[in-house]
Amino acid sequence: MASTQSKGQPTASLVASAEHPGRDGFFKSAQWSADGTTIFTSSSTNTINSYILPEDLLSPRPAPLPLQAQGTITLPEPTHAIAPSPYFSLQNPYTHLILAGAKDHPIQLHHAFPEHQPSSPPSFPSHSQPPPLATYPLIHAPTETYQTPTSLLWSPPGTHFLAGARNLLAYFDASRSGSSSSPILSIPTIPSARTNLKGGGVGMRGTVSALAAQFEEQGAGGLVAAGTWTRWVGLYDLSRAGACAATWGVRDAAAGDGGEDMNPGAAVVKPGRGRGVGGAGIMQTLWSPCGRYLVVNERKSRGLLVYDVRVTGRLLGWLAGRDGDTQQRLSCDVYPGVDGVGGFEVWAGTRDGTIKVWEGVGNTEGYVEESWGWKGHGSAVGSAAMHGCGSVVATCSGAWRLLDQDEDEVDDGDGGLLRPRTKIEESELKIWTIKGSESGDPIPEPEA
Repeated sequence: MASTQSKGQPTASLVASAEHPGRDGFFKSAQWSADGTTIFTSSSTNTINSYILPEDLLSPRPAPLPLQAQGTITLPEPTHAIAPSPYFSLQNPYTHLILAGAKDHPIQLHHAFPEHQPSSPPSFPSHSQPPPLATYPLIHAPTETYQTPTSLLWSPPGTHFLAGARNLLAYFDASRSGSSSSPILSIPTIPSARTNLKGGGVGMRGTVSALAAQFEEQGAGGLVAAGTWTRWVGLYDLSRAGACAATWGVRDAAAGDGGEDMNPGAAVVKPGRGRGVGGAGIMQTLWSPCGRYLVVNERKSRGLLVYDVRVTGRLLGWLAGRDGDTQQRLSCDVYPGVDGVGGFEVWAGTRDGTIKVWEGVGNTEGYVEESWGWKGHGSAVGSAAMHGCGSVVATCSGAWRLLDQDEDEVDDGDGGLLRPRTKIEESELKIWTIKGSESGDPIPEPEA
């Protein structure tokens, strides 16, 4: 069993892994099912794979357990977002559902294991994939074309879901599907798309690329945090017909306009990057488990921004040293803090294959240094996803790069046709068990 450990720090041990199916693509994201039994991955090959983890996953064994996908969904076009059922239960096949938004198509509801789909017609060819269980069209009225859903949020109890698109949030009733259906609530993120100022400067303009629901069990109102490629954050209350509670931009904060160096002790900073953590568009928003703080994750950023939502647009601090200076989506996760530390934890992967952990987030303002980490992959970590138990984390990696001149000397028989030559870097799904720093003790239980 492979493991990584530094003296006085927790230990990450590899217990299971899976290579990307096929050599022509890589894993883009990974997330857990609601019951913690299954991992869903999306790939650059327009596929969604479902991996059921064995009950003896953490049992001692001489080598990491190889994983095989039990279900594969092939999408018609690239997808920006998938959302598993929030009531997924491995024991109930009718809960094995997943939403996917593909370009130039309606939002689709699929069975996560189409080969074993209980509702498949007996006459359906075994070698083909069954059609979607349901479709939800998101139409741009002026052009009568499908809008591409760039983010999806399917939160408990699962009767409704939210989709983000350009200048729009669309709220769907999951029980109402078909070509004649439409969102039960459309929430423009700007009052008007027809003026030169795009709403007179009110609201937030741009493609909604990130959605996150507040943890309602903490009684904080259940707001939805939306982020855009244009670097704006908006808080929306769906219980009040999608009323906008607040909007603010992150550009100035990420640029270090507060006056404090956001990269103390850092090596050489690229020209033009200044003292900030940088950024080129929000790809993820995450609520703290307590519901008081919001983590903003951007492309091409060297850090993660943390906001106190009790004061609109107030930057509480930033998690530095992230190494996310890439256009690729590198998603992260949060987990409650442990006794004696407080705050909450943020787990994130980097461009070079390292997984980093920041502890006690929310306890202090300003610069927060990473607490510990380990080298888990040989390429960019697309996702770091915590299991609900707190001692297991799933990570996935993969990226492509342009071949240099020496690697590109072999003739491929295309008659000298000039085209970009690329190579897929290492791409794996890995499951890690995390143990405490004292004699391999498990991670303590989080605070209540």
